[in-house]
Amino acid sequence: NASRFIFYSRGVLEAVNVLELKVDVIHCNDWQAGLIPVYIKTIYKDRFPKTATLLSIHNLGYQGLFWHFDLPLTGLGWELFNMEGLEFYGKMNFLKGGLLFADIVTTVSDTYAKEILTPEFGFGLDGVLRKRGKDLYGVINGLDSDEWNPEKDSYIPVNYSRMDMSGKTLCKKSLIKEMGLSNNKLPLIGMVSRLSAQKGLDLVADSIEKIIDGARLIVLGKGDEPFHRVFLELKEKYKGRIAVNIGFDNAMAHRIYAGSDIFLMPSMYEPCGLGQIIALHYGTIPVARKTGGLADTIVKYNQSKGTGTGFLFNGYNSRELLRAIGKAIELFKDKKQWGRIVSNAMSEDFSWHTSAEKYLSLYKRALKKVRF
Repeated sequence: NASRFIFYSRGVLEAVNVLELKVDVIHCNDWQAGLIPVYIKTIYKDRFPKTATLLSIHNLGYQGLFWHFDLPLTGLGWELFNMEGLEFYGKMNFLKGGLLFADIVTTVSDTYAKEILTPEFGFGLDGVLRKRGKDLYGVINGLDSDEWNPEKDSYIPVNYSRMDMSGKTLCKKSLIKEMGLSNNKLPLIGMVSRLSAQKGLDLVADSIEKIIDGARLIVLGKGDEPFHRVFLELKEKYKGRIAVNIGFDNAMAHRIYAGSDIFLMPSMYEPCGLGQIIALHYGTIPVARKTGGLADTIVKYNQSKGTGTGFLFNGYNSRELLRAIGKAIELFKDKKQWGRIVSNAMSEDFSWHTSAEKYLSLYKRALKKVRF
């Protein structure tokens, strides 16, 4: 991968040069494009003297680490292989290079932008990020409202809207039948997720008996083999109460978002998260850990005021997870209150318009740094 993405980064710049494109800003995403800001400030600086760079981090856990013997492939000098450059515990770190050389750095939520400044969430780069703190910003991911829209979604049995929720009830009945679950009067909890430790699957597995005591659960996703085995075993043990589908099926994902009452995201950390945003759009109430983008996109429900869009818990443990699920299940029994929280959720706007405006502002800020 080192040679692939060295070639990619230089290929981008060579293509821009050969095509004689007048580029103001190059927006780089993650470690795969992390060398582009480095090149712009070093061996390509004469060709791109007025071009700014913005680097977006989607998950700091993925950094592009390679052995130092690959450095000559980059065309960069060994003077950059040090603690203030590309070196990272004896290896070459593409993301670190981008963080050091980009004019502006963004990540995908305000809370995650603060979290990654700490050793707990910084994956060894928190010191570098603190140095770049004045140039670090959080911008929430937007939702493609043409792809994810219950009013015209062609993947779901019946379309519905905030003003007419009858279709959602039919979507739930259809989903329960499809998954072979029992008791459609209980709340239906959905999970569409990568099956990995980051996503809090260990908490779900440890709490499964208490979760399905008052609800039914559907899991769709793929990831780490140990979690595949654990959840397939739970499916066999609790037939009719939990459905597990290993793999990813886009149409099924749409049906789960539409047919579920509650959407579960107990993540250990979550830079932004898209699942909870889709769930809100479909009137499926998120229960999530208060971290990263989950904290920025879900407003804790206040029953006395009728405000808020979901349920949040702080500690990464089964006790707090179950308490949050319990609150959601209790509210589900009160149809008036549940209708209010669903209406609140579907009123939220996470379209790309707001995020695009923020990026445009940051592009202008980046340009000021290189041109004035």
